[in-house]
Amino acid sequence: MVTPDALFTLFGVYGDVLRVKILYNKKDSALIQMAESHQAHLAMMHMDKLRVFGKQMRVMISKHQAVQLPKEGQPDAGLTKDYTASPLHRFKKPGSKNFQNIYPPSPTLHLSNIPASVTEDELKEAFTEKGFTVKGFKFFPKDRKMALLQLDSIEEAITALIQMHNHQLSEQSHLRVSFSKSNIQDIRDN
Repeated sequence: MVTPDALFTLFGVYGDVLRVKILYNKKDSALIQMAESHQAHLAMMHMDKLRVFGKQMRVMISKHQAVQLPKEGQPDAGLTKDYTASPLHRFKKPGSKNFQNIYPPSPTLHLSNIPASVTEDELKEAFTEKGFTVKGFKFFPKDRKMALLQLDSIEEAITALIQMHNHQLSEQSHLRVSFSKSNIQDIRDN
């Protein structure tokens, strides 16, 4: 269930992931190279001991300074991936608002980049089709490009973030998913 792309998306909430390597002889372990050390510390602080796909995950600093890519022609079984040039980095722009919106995993997800044509029902359906239990939903009153979606548990929200971040909503629009510090009740209708 865990792929380099899944780890890239999950750890990408806390910083720009450059490379991911799932260990060939120990497939329940991986190395994740972040762009900056403080991003690695944020990821470790927020995700150590979380339950992901039914197992508790341990996150700690590696003795390796960088993730080595496999040598040309060396079999890798798709376990190592370089994301240096990925368009999906959340923190590429210096001073990006994303730096101010980094929160620990919670059952409530912050959805953004929602096209005006997409309805509440369509968004909820996109999540329920993948087997998620939507407990609540609310568009931001002043900005319908953003919404909060509440799921059953933190573990379910982690899985939903991995599966739904960058989900195509329209021809030009992909959903952005992150953890929220707010609850749906916190959004006022004024």
